[in-house]
Amino acid sequence: MIPVLIILIVAVIVALLVVSIYNRLVQNRNRVDNAWAQVDVELKRRYDLIPNLVETVKGYAAHERGTLEAVTQARAGAVAAQTPEQQAQAENVLTSALRQLFAVSEAYPDLKANQNFQQLQSQLEQTEAQIATSRQIYNDTVLTYNNAIQVFPAVLLAGMFGFTKRGFFETQTAAEREPVQVDFHDMPGREPAADAPPAAAPPAAPPAAPPAAEPPAAPPPPAT
Repeated sequence: MIPVLIILIVAVIVALLVVSIYNRLVQNRNRVDNAWAQVDVELKRRYDLIPNLVETVKGYAAHERGTLEAVTQARAGAVAAQTPEQQAQAENVLTSALRQLFAVSEAYPDLKANQNFQQLQSQLEQTEAQIATSRQIYNDTVLTYNNAIQVFPAVLLAGMFGFTKRGFFETQTAAEREPVQVDFHDMPGREPAADAPPAAAPPAAPPAAPPAAEPPAAPPPPAT
């Protein structure tokens, strides 16, 4: 009787432990999903701003077709991404395309002075800051979840109940954040800059001083 009771007590303890581990893993997984939903909200807000930005730039720089198409295609690729890893890669491409677009806009003073362009640029910057915050929260939540399914004894149950490792939403590398270099010379549609005034000639060097006269030779000694 006593051995049976002991077995029952052990079985109850193991069952409670399994239930506790399972509930904790479910909670961590739900936190990851919720954190990603917050990232997704900010990303969609960014995607909604980009078409208006492209149309505004097109009104002043329609011939910048390559840059505008690159932004549009990068946005489409980001919208179509499914996993956080794919999303991160697509976002890096989109960020590079937007940086190129803003660099090109430096050549168009009327565009930079446009109120709608300024508002869109400001809203994009604010959205970028919110995306960065949401991304950090998501990555921290993923780290907690991944650690939870890899430690003992949860690792014995994670695979059995379908808890798999989640990917991080990686940011761009330091090299990809380098400023875009744009050459505005010979850009289509750009008026050539007025000829610069000729540079002033350097002052003439003063005439060289005449060589110093040699002292007269000493007279010969008198003959004895």
